[in-house]
Amino acid sequence: MVRTRPVAGGGRAVEMPPERLAGWFDRFAGLHGGAVRTTTGSHEVVVTAADGATATVPVPFPPLPGPGEDRGGLAIERLVEHALRPRRIGLVLVRLGGHSVGIADGPRVLVSATGRRPVHGRNAAGGWSQQRFARRREGQAREALAAAVEDVSRVLVPRAGELDAVVLGGDRHALQTVCADPRLASVMALAQRRILQVREPRRDVLDEAAQRARSVEVVVRGGSIGTSGVPDAPSRTDRRTARKAAGKTAGKTAGKTGRKSGRGDCVDS
Repeated sequence: MVRTRPVAGGGRAVEMPPERLAGWFDRFAGLHGGAVRTTTGSHEVVVTAADGATATVPVPFPPLPGPGEDRGGLAIERLVEHALRPRRIGLVLVRLGGHSVGIADGPRVLVSATGRRPVHGRNAAGGWSQQRFARRREGQAREALAAAVEDVSRVLVPRAGELDAVVLGGDRHALQTVCADPRLASVMALAQRRILQVREPRRDVLDEAAQRARSVEVVVRGGSIGTSGVPDAPSRTDRRTARKAAGKTAGKTAGKTGRKSGRGDCVDS
């Protein structure tokens, strides 16, 4: 399944399974007058097309093995090979009032635990009633997050040495609380920077997250993409411009590379 979303600063992010990455880039190059340059780094790969469009890939499960390089044309073989490598991934999905954790081997969940605790919404009333309600809600939230920590500790911590990475999903504030528990340090040391946007954690949501954890995200700027995730064909004017640009020397480039990205803290604030 391909997902798209807008990104800050303009452009679109396309999320796709690693098996579709090579074909997607072939279409991107074909619809933008060809690829003129591929810049490969340990944490980011940028393909620049003849019409100035760029496709930037934060390397999944960084770093990308091998030296950094700047090559003419489309050169993503190393990225595709890295993205397709089998991995055993820990999954931690947390939202206030619910959580689901597990271990996935590829897209298949091997072991899991899911829990739900009621956390009431905010009370609009004022006075003592509001204060009592707020204290009750805070207590419910603490219990819900403590239950999430217990399941991560029980399911993932004993198997941390078997994991290649950990992928998080859900609410950032709730994840920050869970990640801060020192009992989970061995697991959270493997946490990737990317956080999946997920609905209320359930077992079916965990199964979906296992597939999405393997996915690769491409940020496209300077061009447009269709809702299916396939780049839209450029206009006639764009095609003429692309043909002219493609006829120039291979050393000439267009566009700017995206901002560097990589693994950071468990959850960025």
